Amino acid sequence: MNITQLSINRPSLIIVIFSVFALLGIIGFKNLGYELLPDFNQPVVVIKTMYPGAEPNEVETSVSRKIEDALSNLEGVDYLETKSMPNASIIIANLKYGTDLNIAMQDAQRYIDNIKKDLPADILSPVMSKVSPNDLPIISISATSNLPGTEFYQKMKDEYLPQIQQLKGVAEITLLGGEEREIQVKADQDKLKLYKISLYQVVDAINRSGIDLPAGKAQTDKESNSVRLTGKFSTVNDIMNVQVAMPASGMPVYVKDVASVIDGVKEISSVSRYNGVNGIGLLLKKQGDANAVEVSKLVHAKLAQIEAANSKSGVKFIVADDSTDMTIAAVNSVVDDLFLAVILVSLVMFLFLRSYRNSLIVLIAIPTSLITAFAVMWLMGFTLNLMTLLAMSLIIGILVDDAIVILENIQRHIDMGKDKRDAALEGRMEIGFSAISITLVDVVVFLPILFLQVFVADMLKQFSIVVITSTLTSLLVGFTLVPWLASRIGKKEDLQPTNFMNRFLLWFERQLTSFIDWYGLQLEWVLSHKLIFSGIVIFLLVMTVAMLKQGIIGKEMMSTGDQGKFRLNLEYDKTTTVQENNIRTQQVENFILQQPEVATLFSNIAGPSTGIGSLGVGSANISEFTIQLKPEKERNIKTEAFMKLLREELKKEFSGVNFSMAVLGLLPKQSPIKITLSGNDLNQVMKTGNELKTAIEKIPGADNVQLSVEEGSPEYKVIPDKDKMQRLGLTTAYVGLNLRTAITGNDDATLTENGTEYPVRIWLDDFDRRNFEDVQRLSIVNPINIPIEVSQFAEVKQDNSPSLLERLDRQPSVTITSESFGRPSGTLADDAISFLKTRPLPEGVKLTWGADIKTQNESFGALGSVLLISFLLIYLIMIALYDSYIYPFVALFAIPMAAIGHSWP
Repeated sequence: MNITQLSINRPSLIIVIFSVFALLGIIGFKNLGYELLPDFNQPVVVIKTMYPGAEPNEVETSVSRKIEDALSNLEGVDYLETKSMPNASIIIANLKYGTDLNIAMQDAQRYIDNIKKDLPADILSPVMSKVSPNDLPIISISATSNLPGTEFYQKMKDEYLPQIQQLKGVAEITLLGGEEREIQVKADQDKLKLYKISLYQVVDAINRSGIDLPAGKAQTDKESNSVRLTGKFSTVNDIMNVQVAMPASGMPVYVKDVASVIDGVKEISSVSRYNGVNGIGLLLKKQGDANAVEVSKLVHAKLAQIEAANSKSGVKFIVADDSTDMTIAAVNSVVDDLFLAVILVSLVMFLFLRSYRNSLIVLIAIPTSLITAFAVMWLMGFTLNLMTLLAMSLIIGILVDDAIVILENIQRHIDMGKDKRDAALEGRMEIGFSAISITLVDVVVFLPILFLQVFVADMLKQFSIVVITSTLTSLLVGFTLVPWLASRIGKKEDLQPTNFMNRFLLWFERQLTSFIDWYGLQLEWVLSHKLIFSGIVIFLLVMTVAMLKQGIIGKEMMSTGDQGKFRLNLEYDKTTTVQENNIRTQQVENFILQQPEVATLFSNIAGPSTGIGSLGVGSANISEFTIQLKPEKERNIKTEAFMKLLREELKKEFSGVNFSMAVLGLLPKQSPIKITLSGNDLNQVMKTGNELKTAIEKIPGADNVQLSVEEGSPEYKVIPDKDKMQRLGLTTAYVGLNLRTAITGNDDATLTENGTEYPVRIWLDDFDRRNFEDVQRLSIVNPINIPIEVSQFAEVKQDNSPSLLERLDRQPSVTITSESFGRPSGTLADDAISFLKTRPLPEGVKLTWGADIKTQNESFGALGSVLLISFLLIYLIMIALYDSYIYPFVALFAIPMAAIGHSWP
């Protein structure tokens, strides 16, 4: 007894099986989370090490190269990128696809721990992270209040943020802007000279005074008491009255004698605004496995709760940008399309099968086949996202294939006058092998994708599994549920024009017959003019290939779509301070907000970039806008066209600013064009990089072409005369420590008030650390208490240093990046490749593609291989179906012809 006969004779078993499938599907659906795209991680590990006060050369020598050496034995590394910049070292370990990212991170951490003793003592602990679109901020928030700036910042840090961070799924919150309270001890250099006291003595005195020390226990046989020395600062006066030195007996020198102590604000390192209003910006990231939509709901509820609890203080949270809004809108749109597709398929089946009963069978078969996919998605940890839902929308057309061919054959047997049960069994048995072939052809197209080891595999894996699961379930439905239902409710159809619906169906059948007759005539002409028609088809195919070769149809990894949102970056001269950046950026903000198409503008001035591939380090001369336009129906211009127009106007209004733009769509994007040149000779690499940059700038569509390593960061270089310095009793370490304290400050000490600790920064007064002459005049007291100016033992030179030093696989390198504006990135890259063919690189210089183009080349190549494997598997299946090695080519020849229909629209 085969499965169809079993389902007809013992339907209870089939009902139980599909009831279990339906139950699992319902449970799975209720437990599925919402995401915009599947969770996919690029196998990249980033190690960020902060080294306050250090320049790129020092960072590279003391930190970057040592971490590079430590990671040289890390398994699965494809290539290492190293970026040494002021105050920070960034090592990017790009792993081979398929490498276990978690194990790689554990190994990397172990290797770095082993060399920590060789790293400078004053670096911050290296921080390791992975690169993933799911690690980007999902919500941008602007917070405002009626409270004083420092009080609001402290409440935000101590009260509000902990409440948000404890929510399930919240990983990290980055603060932008705000005024942080800081006690500043500003030493007067002239007074230090007068008392023959070094700045380091002031630092040492304050740091040694403001501490609590446990002394142990005082105990007898019966009781025990702890002994603790309390010395922490609780007021500004406590700091002012710290004794620094006693040059003569009975003549102590206090901090207040050589410095002013101010209860002030920490030096501003970033500013945040929303629609021109200052506030504290919050960039919220979710945990890797958390559901973005659920996290967003929890955050919104918590923000409302905090607002209600602090209404007297006027605390307000404005969600400037929430990526889950687009997720919900996109997913809901696909769900609506899914339901519409089911209804339309049922109507089409009704028109062609001319039977309510048969249409009902098809209508039952579709959700029965789909519901199993929800169970599989739940068991495999998938989510409801664009890829899984699009798979369901696509699969509806495939699902009805099995039901239609089997049901139509069963109906033919019923119309022949056979018993319904016999007709159902014979109809299914007669067409069974063809149905299996139809299903397997669909399966083998998607099955090879599961074995890919490239970036696109993570994108398409969930899509493919949903298609395969639903298709195989539809075959089971076609062999069991459809014959059973047909054997019970099937009926011989003999339409008579007795009512409106029957008359409409008979009219439609006549129109369909007329169309078939017309098509038959066209087919007769084609068969009579084989050479002419073959020539037309071949001509169209050749023209299609020519279009692809000429770049008329562009290439890119993934289209961004038009979401009405884009990012605008502003870069000023490298000498620009945060304060100057803020003033000039506010003028640009006001200009943009006057544009009628603009709905919202979130400003991030000098803070860390939010884009994928960003290094998480802010820069004083760079600002970033996230701009949301009004809904498309409220504006008469597309997003990209508006961006072009806006940039031209900004260039006219604001000179000396480099504006770069990027559309924000389904996938967060970095610069799509990324070319890294590396070699042993840095000068040759830089020369080649400048030449290639000039060439790419001339390519249409290339926008904001930049070299990563550029001269221009101004610096005052202190070059000591070692002999003079040693004769004066000074050492390089002691001089360096004094210089860093004078200019950057020391914040090891704290002031404790009401249980909250505030940093105490000790440095020179602002007036004594402003320019070239101030650096020369900096006074350092030697061991015999003689004040010595820097100019007495060192030459101070004004110089320009690279703002960034790069290495690729432990060789000096430079990276050329370019946005693609108005043209697909793949087409732009093809033009760059054409240029390189005519102008080969010098010997010793290696070129490496990165970003979208590298991913695109790997993915397109892998998908091409999958396509060839699919052709072969389809051919083998059709051999089994037709029992012929030649006849399957008739069907296979039709596949390349599909490129004509795909390309010409």
